[in-house]
Amino acid sequence: GVVTERRDSPMFPLDSVKEMVVHFDPQDRLGIFIDGAHLYAASRNLGFDVDYKNLLGYFRKQARLVRASYYTALLENDEYSPLRPLVDWLGYNGYCVVTKPAREFTDAAGRRRVRGNIEVEMAVDVLTLAPRLDHAVIFAGDGDLRRMVEAVQAQGLRVTVFSTIRTQPGMVADELRRQADQFIDLADLAPEITRRQVEPRPRPPATTLRPERPRMTPAEPFRDPVDLSE
Repeated sequence: GVVTERRDSPMFPLDSVKEMVVHFDPQDRLGIFIDGAHLYAASRNLGFDVDYKNLLGYFRKQARLVRASYYTALLENDEYSPLRPLVDWLGYNGYCVVTKPAREFTDAAGRRRVRGNIEVEMAVDVLTLAPRLDHAVIFAGDGDLRRMVEAVQAQGLRVTVFSTIRTQPGMVADELRRQADQFIDLADLAPEITRRQVEPRPRPPATTLRPERPRMTPAEPFRDPVDLSE
């Protein structure tokens, strides 16, 4: 498969605009590693919702998919987490879901915050699977992952990072973007993985009037802002 990116963002002056073509070898053993909070935030900032079925299908067409892992932090004491339905769906539909307890705290302004870094879990899995892969695709932006990328590259693995520099500010650390063999802006992948809105089918008239419970959806991973810094 080929993804073409025109680098004409403010970070690339117009006089250096060029096309970047990224190839996925159909014979490559491919692993996908997704920082769930990062992909959610980046896609929403770019104005689209991710269809995880389409995402998996897209990469299955590009190479031999060995593993697709999704990493997220969950609040254990939440009576209902809006993220739980998504996590359950992913687990039944081709993803390996890795969760860890999120930490809740109150910042200096008295606002409720949630902290849940998953970089260690992702790094351990990428390093463990590296001998069984040819190509690792990472949806993340944290610069702390740069050393992990360098380590698996030394084992012969190619690494592609998906994030975005088309938001203000950009959402990927410069050191991670430079270390990757290939960086693809999430905006260029959006047409392949955007969730399409489906018109609801008309319902027959109800025979009895009963209050309908609101349907919960995994639209928002956390009810309040998430602090992903250490």
